[in-house]
Amino acid sequence: MKTKLSTFQFELPEKLIAKYPTDVRDESRLMVVHKETGKIEHRVFKDVIEYFDEEDTMIFNNTRVFPARLFGKKEKTGAQIEVFLLRELNKDSRLWDVLVDPARKIRVGNKLFFADPANPEEDLLVAEVVDNTTSRGRTIRFFFEGTDDEYHAILRKLGHTPLPKYIDREPEEIDIERYQTVYASKIGAVAAPTAGLHFSKTLMKKLEIKGVNLPKVTLHVGLGTFREIEVEDLSKHKMEAEYFSIPGDAAKIVNKSIEGKRKICSVGTTSMRAIESAVSATGFLKEAEGWTNKFIYHPFEFSIANSMLTNFHLPKSSLVIMVAAFAGHDLIMDAYQEAIKQKYRFFSYGDAMLII
Repeated sequence: MKTKLSTFQFELPEKLIAKYPTDVRDESRLMVVHKETGKIEHRVFKDVIEYFDEEDTMIFNNTRVFPARLFGKKEKTGAQIEVFLLRELNKDSRLWDVLVDPARKIRVGNKLFFADPANPEEDLLVAEVVDNTTSRGRTIRFFFEGTDDEYHAILRKLGHTPLPKYIDREPEEIDIERYQTVYASKIGAVAAPTAGLHFSKTLMKKLEIKGVNLPKVTLHVGLGTFREIEVEDLSKHKMEAEYFSIPGDAAKIVNKSIEGKRKICSVGTTSMRAIESAVSATGFLKEAEGWTNKFIYHPFEFSIANSMLTNFHLPKSSLVIMVAAFAGHDLIMDAYQEAIKQKYRFFSYGDAMLII
């Protein structure tokens, strides 16, 4: 039963989808779910520090969202085309996997022109479509003769913050800062690791002073994480690969906590996917780098983390399925009903859940 997609369906009132972040990062709400007893507490996010002690460990994903939405015009017709950058395939030849909209207008060989926002008459970049990958997917090559730094500076200038579709509004000034964690450093994600959005610099410093270990790993979040699952049998679902990296120093910190039987918290589903993709034969975290398409669903033996911080997710998403695998299907479905009853805010800019 717990490997069936339909068991993760629930009715979510649209008004509970958070369109904007809270005024202060660490003052969102926090639901604390106790795995062993089923007890549920309602707290404020900054209270999370009360649940961790010296030598405990919280694992953060330090990926940084890049401005992945570009708007260009098709040659000859001048039709506006949205281009969503997914993954840079080859830095030397400036090849990218992208999504285009409207896709029916974009064919191999078409050229796309990207104008300076401050001077629409001047094109800063030109790209050519070189391959069809999916119905909306294309591979494009940018033409640019300057340095790599100049090229990436232009991409940042042209790009817009890639807010998820369900937020249902255009990006604003506030999103430049708030759709990014305070510790983001490794550029490469097209979506933020949202559990980390609740941490303020002050809260991070308080955790550090308390003696909690705060190692960073990297998983560049792609759109595949949010893609709709289309099969009832979860064993038949295939995740898209995402780049991850576990530095040696982070692995050492985590392994020391494993040996000391300390609390180890994965901050977000993306951190969980990264660490569970780098487990040694003896059940420890190992230094690693590569691509992971790991899909975590019941029954799954978690090797590293014994607690988890996460937001409230979409029905039937790979994210809620992972959370249920970690804490138990019935407990999480009950907790979600409680969240709806108590009017918690859902999704990227929503509230958080701590599972301990």
